[in-house]
Amino acid sequence: MKAVVMAGGEGSRLRPLTSNQPKPMVPVFNKPIMEYTIRLLKEQGITDIVVTLQFLPQMIKNYFGDGSDLGVNLSYAIEQAPLGTAGSVKNAESYLDETFIVISGDALTDFDLHKIIDFHHKKHSMATIALKRTENPLEFGVVITDEEGAIERFLEKPTWGEVFSDTINTGIYVLEPEIFDYIDGDTMVDFSKEVFPKVLSDEKPLFGYVSKGYWCDIGNYEQYVQAHQDVMQGEAKISPPGIKMRDDVWIGDGSYIHPSVEISGPVVIGQNVRIEEGSEIRELSVIGNNVMIGPEGHTHRAIVWDNTYVGSQSNLHGCVVGKSCDIKHGVRVEQGVVIGDECVIGENSVINHDVKIYPFKSVDAGATINSSIIWETKGMRSLFGKEGVSGLVGVDLTPDIALHLAMAYGSSLKKESEVMLSSDVSRAARMIKRSMIAGLNSTGINCRDLRAAHATINRFNTKISGSAGGVHIRVSPFDPKSLQINFYDSDGTDISEGDQRNIERYFYRGEYRRVYHKDIGRIDFPARSREHYIDGLLKATDLKVIKERKFKVIVDYTYGSASLVMASFVSQLGCDIVALNAFSDEERLTISSEELDMAMEDLASTVKVFKADLGIMMDSAAENSYLVDDKGRLISNDKALLLLIMLMSKHGTKKGRISVPINISSRAEEIAGAFGRSVLRTKMNLKSMMEAANRRDVIFVGGEDGGYIFPKFLPATDSLMTFCKLLELLAKEDRPLSAIVDDMPDVVLTRQDIFCPWEQKGLVMRKLIERSKNKNAELIDGVKIFNNDAWVLVLPDQDEPLFKVYSEAPAKNKAESFVSKEIEFIKSILS
Repeated sequence: MKAVVMAGGEGSRLRPLTSNQPKPMVPVFNKPIMEYTIRLLKEQGITDIVVTLQFLPQMIKNYFGDGSDLGVNLSYAIEQAPLGTAGSVKNAESYLDETFIVISGDALTDFDLHKIIDFHHKKHSMATIALKRTENPLEFGVVITDEEGAIERFLEKPTWGEVFSDTINTGIYVLEPEIFDYIDGDTMVDFSKEVFPKVLSDEKPLFGYVSKGYWCDIGNYEQYVQAHQDVMQGEAKISPPGIKMRDDVWIGDGSYIHPSVEISGPVVIGQNVRIEEGSEIRELSVIGNNVMIGPEGHTHRAIVWDNTYVGSQSNLHGCVVGKSCDIKHGVRVEQGVVIGDECVIGENSVINHDVKIYPFKSVDAGATINSSIIWETKGMRSLFGKEGVSGLVGVDLTPDIALHLAMAYGSSLKKESEVMLSSDVSRAARMIKRSMIAGLNSTGINCRDLRAAHATINRFNTKISGSAGGVHIRVSPFDPKSLQINFYDSDGTDISEGDQRNIERYFYRGEYRRVYHKDIGRIDFPARSREHYIDGLLKATDLKVIKERKFKVIVDYTYGSASLVMASFVSQLGCDIVALNAFSDEERLTISSEELDMAMEDLASTVKVFKADLGIMMDSAAENSYLVDDKGRLISNDKALLLLIMLMSKHGTKKGRISVPINISSRAEEIAGAFGRSVLRTKMNLKSMMEAANRRDVIFVGGEDGGYIFPKFLPATDSLMTFCKLLELLAKEDRPLSAIVDDMPDVVLTRQDIFCPWEQKGLVMRKLIERSKNKNAELIDGVKIFNNDAWVLVLPDQDEPLFKVYSEAPAKNKAESFVSKEIEFIKSILS
């Protein structure tokens, strides 16, 4: 007799275990499910086997080959498109010219197939279905037979009111070749739904045989785990691989288990496994081949596939871990978790119950994961980075994630608080904003929707309206596929790290405030928000001196919304303005570095053509500014910052300090000092710059990326304020911009990055600080060491596993030498 093994299933309900392999290749006790089916056929004398394939067929063919390793003869029938259970067998018709048996390649059974075959011949049946009695038939097709076994009725996945029998269809059939008359070729056809009902209606002999023995359809995660437990507890005539030791413990060849390891059977340990001292392998654990478990590791009811590393003090409970995963030190994986192949789970992270992590994902060290990682690039250690909450649209940032993020934010605020919301003009940002409004409302927070507006309008209106905070969503300036969500405090500045951690705590724990229907927040649309912003901006500007100077300026708005705001007040400046790209276009909100360079060259050419006093480019978010002088020369960000430091030091209020981040050139102190002003250094992040701007003694804050803060107006970077203030200062200086730029000193700064694993950053920082004790050093942010007229700064990156090394010196080769020495020192620590 020949057999047909159906092995074309994708196993969608088993994902992520079947995300990158067909369901029959999913391992049970470190062997593919289908191997148990083939061995069962071989043991019962059936060696001519046709395997029907459809999903990733080559993986099955590569593993089983011609079947000679298992003592059988395998042939393959490959479907180009899914044909259903009957259609796939029809596709193999050329191999089947006598009575044959059909069996699933993704179910586990120990049935005596000969008894089914003998019954089939005895009844002279065209088709015989192997049946199994079960306590819960709802998930299966129920088959009703008479006393002789003749089938009377089929019920596909009945309700309890339709359960007239407890015998279910196991998908094992003994068939005569005449069955092909009932199956159309090259179409989707199912045995249970179409073929057998036709046979029954034609009154052909159709029987069911109730088999005794074990059968499990491994259709979902719960059934997959249950199959392992059933075999280990002796409910099936299937022997786990390895040598059986005491207490139902099976151990494969070449495995090393430290004498101190505690093992509580039943447990299956594969070949070449290494389990280190102090570990505990508790009952119903299955450890794959070539797995290594570090000291004090713990597994309980866990299934770990081949070639996975489980770090020291990690705890796996009731989970499945795919092959070739890297589970770092101190990880906790809870009940119901499924981790796909080749995932990296960072140290001390927690994967909470029922989370599914799809193959090839990574989870940051220290992260707590409460929801599945399917399309996301990784599970984050923290929600917040340098750019707020950011990620790929529809992957890392989905409406569902935005909803829960807003619920976490709302839960951190007092009920009935008000939050200002805005977005850029992109559809993605507006979609996420709507989700966040729903999340905030659900926690009793009132939302004030500014609709499409740039960030500083949100910040300003948050500050003057008494709102508890603000949220702005925008497309990333250099990646059109990514979004940024920024959260503002009541004064319009970025929220503190403490507030970020508070939001993260609610988010990761899923502990959101719930409110009654009467307490759901409302949505308002504030009137005149743009006018309030413009009024505040103009009050912080000396309009009289600007009007008297009568500037001619080229302004590139880079398709952002700033052009709409500028049009409302530009007449009050008395300037002749030539506008470039002065309309909103969601397709052009991002710009690559190459496009930025080209746009600056175009701006410079336009300045020359129109003989303008200056050119200014505002990024699409109206936060950063880039300058061109009256000769059409591009002004670097370094020189632009020194230029503004000089102008504010000379023409600003009589008292007040200048503030810049720690990596800015020491020329800042020289220039400010020439006008009797001191410089306050800050950490290298926007929040620290904003905090400095909120100090009463600070009149100007500038960064390295074209972002400038004028605290008299708003403690945040703003291109429109920069534009107005720059015109005011140039009018007071009464010199061409090019002449001022020529007076600015040259800056020799160099930077290099070096990779450093997250878990090693603390060690590197400790060594750097220890080395700096007897040196002239600053520890504001990272470690900055001064050496006469030069300095070097080593700074751990907030979002990436690397260190940034900066240096300034009189000559470039000297600065590069300082950087190289620090790089070598870090390498020596890591090695």
